[in-house]
Amino acid sequence: MAETIYDNLTQLGTKSDLPNTPDEAVLETVPNPHPGTLYLVRFTSPEFTSLCPITGQPDFAHIVIDYVPEDSLVESKSLKLFLGSFRNHGAFHEDCTIAIAQRLVDAMEPRWLRIGAYWYPRGGIPIDVFWQTDEPPAGLWLPDQGVPTYRGRG
Repeated sequence: MAETIYDNLTQLGTKSDLPNTPDEAVLETVPNPHPGTLYLVRFTSPEFTSLCPITGQPDFAHIVIDYVPEDSLVESKSLKLFLGSFRNHGAFHEDCTIAIAQRLVDAMEPRWLRIGAYWYPRGGIPIDVFWQTDEPPAGLWLPDQGVPTYRGRG
């Protein structure tokens, strides 16, 4: 059988256990089929979970990752497994958010990336964390992330 650009993927199409830690997770990439084209890729993880590093209690967030690919794309199953690896990882909201963004930047070297992490309240205070690599590229259609600020039940 002829070799393809997807032969290096180790997780797609197979049973893959959730990594025990984010450090153990493997972010896989594939070549961008449209290099040089300005377009946005969005991943949304509305049920992200990590642990408070002090109490061990679960923390929950709605995470939105937007990026403009350059030469590679992140493979979505590897991203799902990477995000799931935070389930048993103790870190503050800010640390989790920036760690996710930096791993993605390191793995695929996008033209531009931003992350919005909308954390649900603990102790009565919701925390939202935002980061981006730089200004968005000129001419990029950049829709709102669509996550309202926390308003409680009212």
